[in-house]
Amino acid sequence: MVLMESGAREVKAGFGAAALGAGLARLGTMVLDQLYPPCCAGCGVPLMGDDGLCARCFVALRPITAPYCPVLGLPFEVDLGAEARSAEALADPPPFERARAAVQYGEVAGTLVSRLKYGDRPELARLCARLMVGAGADFWADKPVLVPVPLHASRLRFRRYNQSMLLAREIAHLVGLRVDPHLVRRKRRTRQQVGLSEDGRARNVQGAFEAHPQLLERLRGSRVVLVDDVYTTGATVKAATRALRKAGVTQVDVLTFARVVIGQDVTI
Repeated sequence: MVLMESGAREVKAGFGAAALGAGLARLGTMVLDQLYPPCCAGCGVPLMGDDGLCARCFVALRPITAPYCPVLGLPFEVDLGAEARSAEALADPPPFERARAAVQYGEVAGTLVSRLKYGDRPELARLCARLMVGAGADFWADKPVLVPVPLHASRLRFRRYNQSMLLAREIAHLVGLRVDPHLVRRKRRTRQQVGLSEDGRARNVQGAFEAHPQLLERLRGSRVVLVDDVYTTGATVKAATRALRKAGVTQVDVLTFARVVIGQDVTI
């Protein structure tokens, strides 16, 4: 009887501690919301919740939906049929199989990426990942391994986090997949791609990646989905894909939050 009463007291104490912890967490959130009210990551207007974007900015995002090139994911203005390829895919076939992106690169998408990448706003990865899950719907049935495009160690120390890793983790949590950030590494520090031409970007990352020596053992036959924030010319994901294929991987897809449509002027 004494043991039962003692156990009951311990259970009640445990519940009490949990309730107290939850209450303190809610109180902390309320205090932070008062000091730093949630605001839209796109335009800065106050928000009622922490969804990241106001309705106006969310509507300004331009989702990429069918019809699009089945290889590069470039949107088509009209449906050209399931087997139609974009001129870019025909002229320069990529080393990966398929690329998909959630939205076209534009003002709001660019602001999100910039603040996630350089503005110390890692929580924005959750919003971006939710949109990316839908864009990569064709990938999930095969239970691929998510591989974030890596940063060089020196750049990672400077930024403190890799935005591609944050995106991959959020996607993995939503879809129930495995993330392996060590399958490919950036062995050489490259200069920023901003301002470089398409050829310059390709030369900049040529040979910059290498695969893990036990790559195939770690994969155990799974496909790979490379995860990155923006597909501009594709130079980075193509270089990473070539490193994976050189090591024996045969099936690589690419998923990004935003995608630059041919002809756009960008500063990323």
